[in-house]
Amino acid sequence: MNELHVYWNAYHKPTKAINHLISAMAQPTSVKNNSPPDGGWGWMIVAGCFLVTVCTRAVTRCISIFFVEFQTYFGEDYSRTAWIHSIVDCSTMLCAPLGSYVSNHFSCQVGIMIGGLLASTGLILSSFATSLEYLYLTLGVLTGLGFALCYSPAIAMVGKYFDERKALAFGIAMSGSGIGTFVLAPVVQLLIEQFSWRGALLILGGFVSNLCVCGALMRPIALKEDSKNSPELLKETYALEAQQKDPNQTSTCSPLTEDCSHKSLCYCSQKEYHFLLMPDFIILAISFLFLAYGCSPPFVYLVPYALSVGVSNQQAALLMSILGVIDIVGNITFGWITDRRFLKKYRLICYLIAVALDGLCCLFLPILQSFPLLVPFSVTFGYFDGAYVALIPVVTADAVGTPYLSSALGVVFFLHAIPYLVSPPIAGLVLDTTDSYTGVFLLSGFSMICCSLLLCLAKLAKKIKKTRMASIGTASDPEQKTWANGDVTHSATSA
Repeated sequence: MNELHVYWNAYHKPTKAINHLISAMAQPTSVKNNSPPDGGWGWMIVAGCFLVTVCTRAVTRCISIFFVEFQTYFGEDYSRTAWIHSIVDCSTMLCAPLGSYVSNHFSCQVGIMIGGLLASTGLILSSFATSLEYLYLTLGVLTGLGFALCYSPAIAMVGKYFDERKALAFGIAMSGSGIGTFVLAPVVQLLIEQFSWRGALLILGGFVSNLCVCGALMRPIALKEDSKNSPELLKETYALEAQQKDPNQTSTCSPLTEDCSHKSLCYCSQKEYHFLLMPDFIILAISFLFLAYGCSPPFVYLVPYALSVGVSNQQAALLMSILGVIDIVGNITFGWITDRRFLKKYRLICYLIAVALDGLCCLFLPILQSFPLLVPFSVTFGYFDGAYVALIPVVTADAVGTPYLSSALGVVFFLHAIPYLVSPPIAGLVLDTTDSYTGVFLLSGFSMICCSLLLCLAKLAKKIKKTRMASIGTASDPEQKTWANGDVTHSATSA
């Protein structure tokens, strides 16, 4: 009986080699490179990210076209109706760290496909809405969650495949937001006229399901620098450190067969998100709060404002189309320009200039009260919006490094959540109180200018501190000479 028991255990207990083979098969096939290829399959990644931004950010922008339809059908005021757009944006940004987590620990492909199914389901269910509260849940939370699982992982994948042409790649990939707005805005307006808002949402739900195809394009890539920061290596590092402290502890975390301990998970998270304590990232994160508050209301209220000054429905939708196509020009041209060698050091300056000019456009919007005057606004605002949007991943990567870009983008978009949530309803409250769009656009403009000023002051303070430290170091003992001799350092002062 004992021999039979031993044979049974030996037959059914998998060996370490089999466990290792199963783990290897569970991991997605990835391309191994010492450095980003700056091309090749990377252009397919750019194409996939382009389609992701079309299906997420462009569709979110086009929800503003439903604004008047929802308000008329449900008989609600501006503030309550604006919550729909706010919840979509908030859910997308608030759940961005979840998208980064799925991408880092499982697969970018799986995350985007699941997100596509959730977003498509949310839009289809929204076509059966009977109240605004129903739309808050389906169009707001469910669709926003699906977009969150797709957006930041797709952008981070572009950063992994490109280095020298990073800004250009990001510009092309994120221009999907602009070209999607350009194409979808008149199409959505036409769908509403032909099939009502319910039919338009149903068709958009089918369109967004193409996110599953985009996810299939996201082939993982293993870089040399990523191997130092992978979750698996962090778990192994923690296990080795724990074993050194306690030689009796021999178990390690296996992604497939064992669960990580609470301490191991905390250790991995600490290493993965250590950039949160970097001063450069903290200042950048605070500036994103002002930016996120200012950039959302113009997209929500441009069409209603245009209708209020006598612009027709088709012309109002055309304003969004113009904004979208110029957004593309801003994405690509600013990305190409800032990739030039003489401007790579000044990407942050280019970014804050674009944000400030976008804010100035909002300040002038209340005095533009006809279609011919609103067209220049759409052109300028769209261009600089595309410019700074293309540079957000670039300045974030410059602040934290490419290996942490996915996690950092998750945090960045998470910080966008609360301003995205409250800014349209606050603007709606201002509009209901003052019965004027002036306060709405002034708040947006000043908020974006504050974002730019904060980064400018931080950069000036850093430069002044660096200059002062250099001058103090030079003036302290200019005649001191130091040289090294083996392991001993000697100092002497020349006579």
